[in-house]
Amino acid sequence: MSTKNESPNTLAGVNTSQFSLSELKAKFDESLNRGMHGISFSPYMDNQSPGDPISEDQIQSRMEILKPHFRWIRTFSCTEGNEMIPEIAKKNGLKTLVGAWLGADEKKNKLEIENLIKISRAGFSDTVAVGNEVLYREELTEDELLAYIEYVKKELPGIQVSYVDAYYEFCNRPKLTAACDVILANCYPFWEGCQLEYSLLYMRDMYHRVLKAAGGKKVIISETGWPDTGGNFNGSKPSTENAIAYFINAQTWAMEDKVDMFYFSSFDEGWKTVDEGDVGASWGLWDSKGNLKFIN
Repeated sequence: MSTKNESPNTLAGVNTSQFSLSELKAKFDESLNRGMHGISFSPYMDNQSPGDPISEDQIQSRMEILKPHFRWIRTFSCTEGNEMIPEIAKKNGLKTLVGAWLGADEKKNKLEIENLIKISRAGFSDTVAVGNEVLYREELTEDELLAYIEYVKKELPGIQVSYVDAYYEFCNRPKLTAACDVILANCYPFWEGCQLEYSLLYMRDMYHRVLKAAGGKKVIISETGWPDTGGNFNGSKPSTENAIAYFINAQTWAMEDKVDMFYFSSFDEGWKTVDEGDVGASWGLWDSKGNLKFIN
């Protein structure tokens, strides 16, 4: 955190007033090609959404794009074709954070958990996440979620088992934090209306709050990012310049402070506008066709 004599901008990293767009793009290229911890992976292409058929070929084509830049891939589901992703990632030399998508449908939850266990027993997961933001969406109670986590831990001895949610859930729910082998915290200054100039400071604060609550357990930032198009969210403004600056700042801080981070996201996904409005389609570093967005 900042010291008494430091202004907020001292630790804010690059901002859009310091560099031209061309200079920001050059710095983006440097950061991307330096190599990073992880990326959130989704296989859906144009006109696809969860539930549509996913082929091995499309997963592999997307994996080819990502593997030169990242060491880990994070998945979100173990059904509807997503269960193929971990094995393909492993064949491409990547480590995997494999997620089971949980919700209000008990039958679907059972299939997700069964497939998660099967994938892990086959050797295709390095860490598993039992659910993603299901408490935030209020689709399960904390006790219901803890029961799923404990079941998976018993079935998968020797594998790190956790859960993904907003950073403050781990600060406010000590039983949840105690149940996780590692803490997977989503940190989004954008969704809390933070101006770009203060976003790095805010994310650092989010991380350190979880670190304190974790009681010595490792904390991984499971998601963070900034959209490049769409409407403003209070003080948060999507733009190409802001998306690039946030990416550079986040990755530079993570490297310097040795923080493991999964960036969100790999590719633009049009279907996300249903839940997130117009910004939902523009979180990717690559567009929906697989073209890198922020290049000169």
